[in-house]
Amino acid sequence: MKRIFVPTQAPSDWQRLLAKPSLHWKKSYSAMTTAACWEDAGGELPLEVKETLDTSGQSELAGLKLLAAIPEWEVELPGGMRPSCTDVLALARNDEGFVVLGVEAKVDEPFGPTLGEKRADESAGQGERIDYLHTALRLDMPLRDEIRYQLLHRTVSALRTAQQFHACSAVMLVHSFSPTQRWREDFLSFCEAMTAMPLSADIYSVSRFKCPRLYLAWCSGDKKFLGVELPSECS
Repeated sequence: MKRIFVPTQAPSDWQRLLAKPSLHWKKSYSAMTTAACWEDAGGELPLEVKETLDTSGQSELAGLKLLAAIPEWEVELPGGMRPSCTDVLALARNDEGFVVLGVEAKVDEPFGPTLGEKRADESAGQGERIDYLHTALRLDMPLRDEIRYQLLHRTVSALRTAQQFHACSAVMLVHSFSPTQRWREDFLSFCEAMTAMPLSADIYSVSRFKCPRLYLAWCSGDKKFLGVELPSECS
């Protein structure tokens, strides 16, 4: 897991960081759409991300300035075979302090298997990871089988990274470019399971976390980027 990063020269630089560069780098898929959107923002958070965070009413999330955006950020977690890979890690701040955004980008892709599916085919390592995720999220009871497993480890990844950077807040943000807001119900089910309190229609606060504070967010991406086709840098 590398910790030396080189600035991008063009949106297509994101492709080589993907687990399957040729398979996932396609027009209207989340990887290409996200690269086009975040590069177009010109060194700032995408406008819709800033506006979503501003609706929270929380001063530490308002008017954030982007310091760095790192595609395909890996976080090692106990158990399992692979690290958790966040689509975009955004480091931002305002006068209140430093904030870590763990961005999970979607178009029509689901949030992967449910916890029930993971439990049904559970190896020793997978069981260790599921137990760790529950502990890291300070859950007293196991989450229901229908909760999407990916939402747990993406949230823990944002939280762990915020702890490592001594950030005041961690945000797990779903950046959805789906015209129908597909899979939003899975996000809302996760918020409910986390006993997160709504601050707005799209921002939820998990009050048991104080340092860093933990937020769950849903942001509707600009649909114009679904039509952007970027060149492929991988054969």
